[in-house]
Amino acid sequence: MAIIKPFKGLRPKTDLAAQVAARPYDVLSSAEAKQEAAGNPHSYYHVSKSEIDLPDIIDTHSPQVYEKAAENLRQLIKDGTLFQDNEPCYYIYRLIMNGRSQTGLVCVSSVTDYNAGIIKKHEFTRPDKELDRINHIKTTEAQTGNVFLAYTDVPEVNAIIDQWQEHHAPVYDFTAEDGIQHSIWVINTPAAVRDITTLFAEKVPATYIADGHHRAASASLVQKEYQEAGKIKSTDDPVNYFLTTIFPASQLAIMDYNRVVKDLNGLSDAAFLSNLDYEFNVEEIGHQPQQPSTLHEFTMYLGGKWYRLVAEEGTFTTDPIGILDVTILSNNILDKLLGIKDQRTDKRIDFVGGIRGLKELVKRVDSGEMKVAFALYPVTIQQLFDIADSGNVMPPKSTWFEPKLRDGLITHLI
Repeated sequence: MAIIKPFKGLRPKTDLAAQVAARPYDVLSSAEAKQEAAGNPHSYYHVSKSEIDLPDIIDTHSPQVYEKAAENLRQLIKDGTLFQDNEPCYYIYRLIMNGRSQTGLVCVSSVTDYNAGIIKKHEFTRPDKELDRINHIKTTEAQTGNVFLAYTDVPEVNAIIDQWQEHHAPVYDFTAEDGIQHSIWVINTPAAVRDITTLFAEKVPATYIADGHHRAASASLVQKEYQEAGKIKSTDDPVNYFLTTIFPASQLAIMDYNRVVKDLNGLSDAAFLSNLDYEFNVEEIGHQPQQPSTLHEFTMYLGGKWYRLVAEEGTFTTDPIGILDVTILSNNILDKLLGIKDQRTDKRIDFVGGIRGLKELVKRVDSGEMKVAFALYPVTIQQLFDIADSGNVMPPKSTWFEPKLRDGLITHLI
């Protein structure tokens, strides 16, 4: 069963929360972060993307970057921008985007659970990205980025969270520049804290990583290093846990995660379209972008035109991985026709989150940067759970969750 704990969160003064809050470090470039943080000394980008405070030529993985992050975090604490709660708390985090609300519980989850598979994964991680987070955690002595978890709804947990929101005012409540509303409540009474901990231990057999595989893996590797060095003195040591926000599955929605490819692997447009006919029903649908409307349907942008591709029988299997549209695309087009064997390392392919819309696909193809774009139907939460339960992993970049949690609103010090 899932082990979660309250913790003494490091968080902003109420009137500075909106200034501190930053998008996750891995969804924007250094240049974008520098622009967003301009003129704002309170921005958490000074911690999560600390290269913005160093010369542009700096290697973003150099020791100076991590040391600058630690220095900036200490300064935010010293000047009173951030403070730490005196007692361990849980935190309610509600996000509202385009009128849709989702509410999660901010807590720390057990590294032991992660290692034992009680916290389930659906993606492989890359060693270079793990090392980046390891260095950041060790140098700052903090977990500055949230791991986004999901779990099958437990009505009793939902009831506690709903009642707390009803009877208490949020400590933070602001709308970011992208129109997403962020609200946080602090659960700090011993009875409520105890009840939540007990309910998870008794009624939640597993949690699932929705977003943040590298952050979770890095927390585990840091804990292992500390343990081997004899730095962990008790089971309650903060390094035995990592920062998570856990959402009930019923409140989550996955967006599409689309692909753009640089070339047709030596094929002409006509030859490529002809080859697609063997395993897809191909229909030209005009110049206006269109989303796929159902499972096993794709839309494709090539040569200024949009096409609908419907997978024929025999192009997929019914197992948890084989039935995914990302698998169908990977096996029947990216690998077989375009020669892309490993999407994690091949430089000919890139990924575009659904939040950017289909216009981004058109832009990247029309600019000449890319040759062809594929729009996919989104993976469902149940598909994610099924794959994680089966011990399998999805193809890279299969899921895109929105809205994104903001960094800096709650930090876990180790």
